Amino acid sequence: MECLCEIIQCLVALSVTALLMVLLIAHLTAGMVDLIRHEKEKFFLTAAGEKRPFPSIRDPSSLDLSVVVPAYNEELRMPVMMEEAMGYLENRQKQQPLFTYEVIVVDDGSRDRTTQVALQYTKKYGEDKVRVLTLVKNRGKGGAVRMGTLCSRGKLILMADADGATKFADVEKVEAGLHLVNATPDNMAISCGSRAHLEQEAVALRSMFRTFLMYGFHFLVWFFCVRGIKDTQCGFKLFTREAALKTFTSLHVERWAFDVELLYIAQCFKIPIAEVAVNWTEIEGSKLVPVWSWLQMGRDLVFIRLRYITGAWRLEAPHKTN
Repeated sequence: MECLCEIIQCLVALSVTALLMVLLIAHLTAGMVDLIRHEKEKFFLTAAGEKRPFPSIRDPSSLDLSVVVPAYNEELRMPVMMEEAMGYLENRQKQQPLFTYEVIVVDDGSRDRTTQVALQYTKKYGEDKVRVLTLVKNRGKGGAVRMGTLCSRGKLILMADADGATKFADVEKVEAGLHLVNATPDNMAISCGSRAHLEQEAVALRSMFRTFLMYGFHFLVWFFCVRGIKDTQCGFKLFTREAALKTFTSLHVERWAFDVELLYIAQCFKIPIAEVAVNWTEIEGSKLVPVWSWLQMGRDLVFIRLRYITGAWRLEAPHKTN
């Protein structure tokens, strides 16, 4: 009996030591919010090839909608998405002459012709409608979305993936969801596109191991960070300008798990969040490596919560647009 007690005491001591080590590692390896732009990232090119400075999200809005498209080595997949998006936006503007928009393509340090392909749309539609932000080095999808968001002009800001997996016209669905929850006096609201309604079909096509990883990821999201949102990873999210300013200026994670931290920040600030089912199709050429990327995201989920708990990361005071 005495031997059993000693074993239990040793296991408890090892568990406590391991927990303290994880907390220490999470705290010491925490990176700070990096909002510094390289000089080249402060400008966009006009249709005539002239350099113009990007505005700031802290400025008053001057358009109805900004669409931020993160793109890394997307010269092949992006044209399909851009044709669909521009077709929808142009048609909407014809039907609603007062509707104004912009698309900001953020080239996340690509090694292909992503910037050149995107600039073709600037030449076709003009720099007031399509702007290209070329990052000097790769930041990750979260970093690219943040940098594009911080120089947007819209009252509403939509993040949309360059692969066109989500039907662009579904922006109307997420807009409707946004209006349902946007009753706060400070105009704070987020509407998330969701693929949760397609989960059973996806499970049927996946291997048992990938299904296990998927459910494991969902559990970690629920346990450590975000509750009440079934699909945190859909790359089709709509923000009011005020909500985008508050969440993106506090964001630390720049890679795959950035969506989770964004929603965690939003829930900490009690920003209303809607979740809306959207049409989604898996597109070949994803940069997500099924097993390795999920393991990275799982690690990031644990560290997100621990870093806020230990005070390595802190939520900034509320921001307001000028």
